[in-house]
Amino acid sequence: MNRISLKKAIAGVCIAAVLGVGAGCIYSEIQSGTQNPQVKTESTQRKAANAELSGARNTYVVQAAKKSGSAVVGITTKVYQQDMFNRAVFVGEGVGSGVLIDKEGHIVTNAHVVADATTVSVSLSNGETVNGTVIGKDTSTDLAVVQINPPPDIEPITIGDSDTLQVGEPAIAIGNPLGLEFKGSVTSGVISALARTVDESGQRFPLIQTDAAINPGNSGGALLNADGDLIGINSSKIAREGVEGMGFSIPINEAKPIIESIIKNGYVIRPYLGVWAIDKETAAQNNLAFSGNGLAIVQLDSDGPAANAGLRRGDIITSINGKDVTTSMELRQVMDTLKPGDTVTITAKRNGQTFTKDVTLSQTSK
Repeated sequence: MNRISLKKAIAGVCIAAVLGVGAGCIYSEIQSGTQNPQVKTESTQRKAANAELSGARNTYVVQAAKKSGSAVVGITTKVYQQDMFNRAVFVGEGVGSGVLIDKEGHIVTNAHVVADATTVSVSLSNGETVNGTVIGKDTSTDLAVVQINPPPDIEPITIGDSDTLQVGEPAIAIGNPLGLEFKGSVTSGVISALARTVDESGQRFPLIQTDAAINPGNSGGALLNADGDLIGINSSKIAREGVEGMGFSIPINEAKPIIESIIKNGYVIRPYLGVWAIDKETAAQNNLAFSGNGLAIVQLDSDGPAANAGLRRGDIITSINGKDVTTSMELRQVMDTLKPGDTVTITAKRNGQTFTKDVTLSQTSK
């Protein structure tokens, strides 16, 4: 009987965010040493995969795993730390998951999985290990894209529609919990909730909540529906004592424009408004009270689009292009639908009086 010795250090990092340069709470998984126990030989696995199943055994989970499991890969990065002499010292390997999304060899994963690496090692479902190039990443959404030479014998995953999800429908997670020794692990559950907020200050869009087991190493892996279509990129898990069955995934519809921008540009192009604003609850915590709903401007870029259009510190933004904004996330969501050069109509209040300003958005830096 194999004994598995697993030493892992899981470090949590939470980066504060401002509009246009946001970031979320992320964690990295560092694996020390090398363990690779073989639960089954490859021939046994192939035999199991080709076995004929009865109708009772051939469940939607089995069918989804067969359809899409091969598109889920392992991603390994070398992790270094600075010693007392400011030298880079190798301390282990960071291990996560990724999803092959097209025939050009693009793989979607989490930004915290690739960290600062420019190249990574990609473990394919056919047993090969190949080098991958990090095309780009976006820390504010915890998404990244890696590219490999497209494997001819592995079909990319089918992209689903996360906007059609219903609470209670089946959900299937595939990834590499605790490292590559458990690669391709399949867990199932349901969609527990939609539009979840985990980090109001930095989260750019609501997340999918599922009770399908998501553990360290699953980050960047696939969340599937019962048809085996990709509906989310697994990103984080609430890991507190006594809390179980709460995993979170980035909805694929929200992720697609981020992924497309990274593939095209190497980074995400976002419009820039030039304001730092807080909601009513946060304002009250800082002894700044205002009536009604909206976001209070607490700071402006003096040469930014909002200031140039006539907005001032203390103004309360209530809507953009007719869409109400009452939280920082709602503001980020509206901004993510826009592009540099767009002119938007901002409705705001000043000293109890409502007014509008037309603001032409500029572009954030990388």
